[in-house]
Parts: sequence; C-alpha cells; structure tokens
Amino acid sequence: MRSVQELKNISKNISIIYAEDEDKLREKFEKYLSNFFEDIRAVPDGQKALEAYKERACDIIITDIRMPILSGIDLIRKIKEINASQDIIITSAYTESDYLIESIKLGVGSYIVKPFQNDQMLDTLYQSVDKINETKENRLYHQHLEELVEKEIKKREAIQIEQIDNYEQTLIALIDLIERRDSYTAGHSQRVADYSRMIAKEMNCSDEDCNLIYRAGILHDIGKVATPDSILLKPGKLNEIEYKLIQEHVSVGFDMLNKIPMFKIISNIINSHHERYDGKGYPKGLKGEEINELSQIMIVADSFDAMTTSRIYKSRKNLNEALEELQKLSNIQFHEKVVKSAIKVLSKVVLKESATQLPESELEHERFVYFFNDRVTELFNQDYLNIVFLKNSINKAYKYVDIVFLHNFKEYNAKYGWEMGNQLLFDFAKLLKEMFPNSLLFRIHANDFVILSTDFQEIDLNSIPYHDIFNKENITTSVKHLDIEDGQMLNIAMMEKN
Repeated sequence: MRSVQELKNISKNISIIYAEDEDKLREKFEKYLSNFFEDIRAVPDGQKALEAYKERACDIIITDIRMPILSGIDLIRKIKEINASQDIIITSAYTESDYLIESIKLGVGSYIVKPFQNDQMLDTLYQSVDKINETKENRLYHQHLEELVEKEIKKREAIQIEQIDNYEQTLIALIDLIERRDSYTAGHSQRVADYSRMIAKEMNCSDEDCNLIYRAGILHDIGKVATPDSILLKPGKLNEIEYKLIQEHVSVGFDMLNKIPMFKIISNIINSHHERYDGKGYPKGLKGEEINELSQIMIVADSFDAMTTSRIYKSRKNLNEALEELQKLSNIQFHEKVVKSAIKVLSKVVLKESATQLPESELEHERFVYFFNDRVTELFNQDYLNIVFLKNSINKAYKYVDIVFLHNFKEYNAKYGWEMGNQLLFDFAKLLKEMFPNSLLFRIHANDFVILSTDFQEIDLNSIPYHDIFNKENITTSVKHLDIEDGQMLNIAMMEKN
C-alpha cells in the first residue's frame, strides 16, 4: 500500500482534468486530489473537459461515464483521436458493466469504482502517476543517452506489462461483478483456472501455455456479464430458450477479448470451452482434433468443477464419482488423453465445502428466494420447499415438518370466486406467519401449507381466530406432523407418503 506522502512526492508537475456532473461529488473528489496535485481543472461535463484539453493538454484525465452534453465514453473517443496514448482513468459503479467493457475496447486500463474507497483511489492514482513519470524519464533517456537504450527498452516492456495487468485487473473486476450476481459461480473461475493449469502441467505443456490457460480459465465466463439476471440468477433448471440464451456467453466473451490484441489467443481458447469431443457441443459443434488442445483441457476442468459443485436441482458428486464420470465420458465429451492426465492430478484435489449454489448470506437468500415466491400468499412455493429439503439433508437445520390442510376449499372458490378464494388463502397465510414467526412457511398444492421448524411446537388449529369462520363456510382444517430423521433426504412426495 502506497502512502499519501509518497504519492504527493511523485506528483509534482502532474496535471489533471477531472470531469464529473454531480456537483457535490466533484467538489469532494477535487478536494481529495488537491492533496497530491497542484494543477487540477474540474469540469461538470465531457464537453467542457474536451475544450479544456484542447486549450491545454494534461497528464491524466479522470472522467465519469454518465454525463450530460458529452458522455465519458464519447469524451474518451475524442481524446484518443487527439492522443492515442493519453492516460485516462474512469470512475464507474459496478452496475455500469457495459460502459466498463466499452472503455476497455477504447484502451482505458485504469478505473476507480464508486462509491470511492481511499485505498483503491490511492493505488490507482499512484500507478498512473508512476507510469507517467517513468514515460517522461524514458523519453529523456532516449533523447540524451544512447548508452541507456537497452534500459529504455526494458522500461517500455515494463510499461507494457503494466498495461496488460491493468487490462486484466479491469476484466477480473468484471468477473467479480458476475460472481457477485450469481452465487453458483462464486470461485468457479478461479477453480477452473487452477484445474486447467494442473492438467496442462501433467500433459507437459510449456510454461507459456500453462500460464496462458490459467489466464483463460480466469476469464472463461466473462461473457456472462451480458447474460440477463433472470437467467443467470435462476437457481433451478433452465428451459430450452433460457439455455440457448446463456449459451451466448461464449460468443460474447470471445467477441470482447478478440478485439484486444493481447487477448486474441485467450479468446480462441475460451470460444471452444463448451465444445464436445463427439461434436455435440457449442457454439460451432467442433469435433475431435478440431478443438485445440488447451480448449480440450479447459472443457474437462470446467466440467469437473460443475460436477463437484452443488446445484439446486442436482447434488454435487464426490471426488471419486466425478473422476468416474470423466472416465465414462472419455472420447464422448472429453479427449481421452486429457482425461487420463486430469484423473491423475485431480484425484489429489481437496474439494471445498463452499462449492455450492445454495445461498448463505441474508442478502443472497433474499435474492435467491425471489424466484420462489408464492404470488398469492407471499409465502414460499413448493419448488423452494424441495430445495430447502435438499439443503436440510446437509446442514440439518430443520427437524420438524407440519402440514396444514384446508378442506373443501374448492367448494369455497366455486361459491365466492377465485378473488375471494385468494384473499382467504392470503389471510390464512398471514395468520400462520404471526403464529410461527421463527419457522419457514410454504404453500403447496393450492390450499395446503407446510411449516418447517427447528424446535417442536404444538399446532392447535382451534386457537386460530378465523377457524370458526372456516367452519361456517364448511372449510375444515387438519394437521399432519413429521419428525425429520438426522440427515434424511426428504421431498414433497416422500412427505406425503409418511
């Protein structure tokens, strides 16, 4: 971590143009910048920033993305037409992923994420100033000292490496954005990268190829940044149309990376990571040796991580089961040579217990159950009940199940209509929530309710205030109680049989 004083010491004679349309934020950040820089021109939009730049160029442009008159993206385009090597830092929120992608295409390698964090601002500014100072020094050496040509070349190489690193850090930030959206993919890219490199080393690939496939593994799902939340965050199985839409992440990722020269090779690896040895994969349906070797490796690594990660509709395989599956699909989905090396190295892997699609944090839980809300009662639906049963077989959080049946509800609907019927269900669900605030409540089969509890509780339906009304309308209630045995895998069908 660089200190404030260090940055101030190296920032002499560095000039800044800062564009931000939000007045309070612009004043606050301008004040922050004044701690290090003496020459700061703060403007409220991109057009004024362009005019200021044409009047007098600067060392660093810091610009917001969304601004009136001339946006940050348009400003970057016009500045790059004037000076292709101009150092530009963008300020952007995580939610502005499309703008981040566009800025990468325009050659912007540095960014500061909103809301501003002191540590990140300091590090980003330090890197830019340090690079600018090195560039200025390199020019002086080149102009005046022929004997330092070799050192000049090395410094330029260092700057290029730094530029590549800035690109990759920006792309990795997008990967982080994806994994923040989708609980299943958390850690997935890192694991695929690790597994890919392990397999590549076992296959005696060069160090260059091992590093290449590792970087490709980190970025292999970057195209999911364009996948709609309704599909990416859906915890259950995808339907045919949704599956086709999520398949597009391969082509999107390829198009993003292929436009950046330093990532062309990586883009070709990623473009084939969902192909199959038998030609039944996507997006091109490549077969056998038509798929390059590094992509063949990633196909196995990606599939192995999918096998060993719990999903809502399918429990994860243990290590031996996953290795057996790889062998079973050798020369069908996977290349036989890759499978042989993969089994050798992956047999030593210690699977992480956190590799699960099930929600852990409260925020993750709320986002997750959005897909399983019963619209009539605002309780959970029966799809989510089966999911909770799956998770409960692992963590044993709930020990008791009570099923509350409403009888003759069909007749009530026939007499009063669906709107009144729905209101009755809503009122009854509200009452259950008041009676059992520490339990999980579900509506199943139209007019039955399930209560999951951690502690035993006696359910007395006669204590329900509206119970007499139900009787007057010929609606009766009954309860079935079940104890969940330790580790028992329960589902709705099994529950009804007990």
